[in-house]
Amino acid sequence: MSKHSGDLHAELERSLPAIASINSSWSQSLSPQFYLPPEQRRAISDVRRTFCLFVTFDLLFISLLWIIELNTNNGIEKNLENEIISYNFRSSFFDIFLLAVFRFSVLLISYALCRLRHWWAIAITTLVTSAFLIVKVIMSELLSKGAFGYLLPIVSFVLAWLETWFLDFKVLTQEAEEERWYLAAQAAAFRPPLFYHGAPSEGQFYSPPESFAGSDNEFDDDDEAAGRKAVTAQERDYVRKGKEAMEIVEQILAQEGNWKYEKSNDVGDVVYTLDIPFHGKTFILKALVQCPAEIVYQEVILQPEKMVVWNRTVAVCQILQRVDDNTLVTYDMSSGAAGGVISPRDFVNIRRIERRKDRYLSAGIAGAHPTRPPLTKYVRGENGPGGFVVLKSSRNPSVCTFIWILNTDLKGRLPRYLIHQSLAATMFEFCSHLRKRVLDVYSVQS
Repeated sequence: MSKHSGDLHAELERSLPAIASINSSWSQSLSPQFYLPPEQRRAISDVRRTFCLFVTFDLLFISLLWIIELNTNNGIEKNLENEIISYNFRSSFFDIFLLAVFRFSVLLISYALCRLRHWWAIAITTLVTSAFLIVKVIMSELLSKGAFGYLLPIVSFVLAWLETWFLDFKVLTQEAEEERWYLAAQAAAFRPPLFYHGAPSEGQFYSPPESFAGSDNEFDDDDEAAGRKAVTAQERDYVRKGKEAMEIVEQILAQEGNWKYEKSNDVGDVVYTLDIPFHGKTFILKALVQCPAEIVYQEVILQPEKMVVWNRTVAVCQILQRVDDNTLVTYDMSSGAAGGVISPRDFVNIRRIERRKDRYLSAGIAGAHPTRPPLTKYVRGENGPGGFVVLKSSRNPSVCTFIWILNTDLKGRLPRYLIHQSLAATMFEFCSHLRKRVLDVYSVQS
């Protein structure tokens, strides 16, 4: 079971093949918004709307400061006459107000009405604003007119550059990311599937992997599989949510090139992050485990209720309901973290389990169940789409790759940086417990 560290790293890098297409079931169950271009899915994105509000604030704030300046000394009417009718470049604030109107008009026309997806309009407004204000401050007599001589040029300059930063680093970046997700979803939905994912029978779902790993019926058609089916409206809703979570998990796998490195540990486990539209920051653990994929599948995915025996990061894991052959509802409680700063949280999760030719998948998302309402004793956390993926190695059947996708909201008043540090540390600790567990199981089976 020993292996050279360089070989382990190479195996880890090659273990997750590029997912060129995702299941044909996407064409039936993928949310409709993924099939429409971004401009049709939503009239204007939330982040672009916020940018337009900020541009409006720019104009209103500069106008307010100018009105306050006009309402001093000789009164607003006399000062309006001096600054507009008797305009003087060296002493008037009127041109700074017109500069704000110019930014407002150009930016709203470009990014609200025309929905421009390029930076050239904001570049023009910022360049004109900066050049004009620098020349005006050098050549004018504004600085001798008291506080407003300093305030109006500085505020106008700062607001123009804040607009540039917001558009470049927030609006365009986030919309480009959503566009990549749209293209990935389109390619996945309309391209022929690589593997067919027929639902395993009831016996297969509850049996250990060894009983079916070599079966010829591993990919039987859903219509021919006899097993538990969702019956009630609530059960069908559970199945729908499980499928939606599975779709997002597969999209995350397809976006591996966009994963951002977060941190790693001494044994080569790596935690990445990825911002998911509508769900936020997601943590992804990728680790190489020296055992057959079926063992990890059995310990982590097939038998979640037994995880408390070997995983100290989980205090409780109960199966509340088996909805159908692929879907179940679980109740989980995490142990405290960050030295007790983060108290235990409980979760109700809807999980969907699927198996493919080269991998096993378990995807989950937060849900509700009548037998487990929120309790005042614990903070009820909420999990976004995530789950576990176990990838078989095509070169070495005694090695597999384990991926944990975690998107969670722990609720409560906790600093975000503390939560992020705690999640990465928890994922490393989980992987450490997993290695010890599979080592014990694998040694017994060998």
